[in-house]
Amino acid sequence: LYREGFARFTATRYSKEDFDNPMVHLTNHAIQKKDDAYDASVSDLKWSFPSLKRYMLTKHGPAATTECWAGIHNIITGSLKAVQGVMINDKHCFEMYGYDVMIDDDLKPWLIEVNASPSMSSDTQTDHDLKFGLLDDMLTLIDMTGSFRGQLPPRVGGFDLVYDGEPKRHESWGSYPTMLGCNNRDREDALRRLKKWTESLDPNAEKKVRPSDAVTIVSYMQKEKREKEKLEKEKE
Repeated sequence: LYREGFARFTATRYSKEDFDNPMVHLTNHAIQKKDDAYDASVSDLKWSFPSLKRYMLTKHGPAATTECWAGIHNIITGSLKAVQGVMINDKHCFEMYGYDVMIDDDLKPWLIEVNASPSMSSDTQTDHDLKFGLLDDMLTLIDMTGSFRGQLPPRVGGFDLVYDGEPKRHESWGSYPTMLGCNNRDREDALRRLKKWTESLDPNAEKKVRPSDAVTIVSYMQKEKREKEKLEKEKE
């Protein structure tokens, strides 16, 4: 389960009296940007999970906030368990799901939908940083190089192991029931610790290239090839 995500808002204040106005009830950016009240220079109507969590802690206190995030965590794991019998289970592929959850006045989370192909496009630097990190960690998590030796690490970048036949939690969580919404600033440190862990599993193995490193190497080789071709043309 990835720690980070976004909370989306509407430019028009919510009202139960205005059911026919999509600007009040739908937080989709494609809809909100058409609202006369929307001003991108003021706000992109989006908060990071840590920002939302800080606000909730300030307004509602630690107990209610923790219960809310634990509820979202349970919605995600519970919904996946409910359909595990009909989900595609192919060792040659994987899927990443995106969850839309609504939080009501009582901080009760409600599942809206699950996206089998969540959008990975980005229109802001914050968007890009989160999604780039997510994709990088996802490619590390599927372990195409076999570095994990069949074992499941408790954390891979921003991903935490939360279920493996039964609910899982790591001692590093402390008293938290979930790391969802917690700060992910130590993501790169977590990846370095993961690298040391994989090396300890096979200390004599040659250095393996992570998928994200492979992309960088391919890009470099392509650039080097173009420069070589350019020099050859200049010689002619």
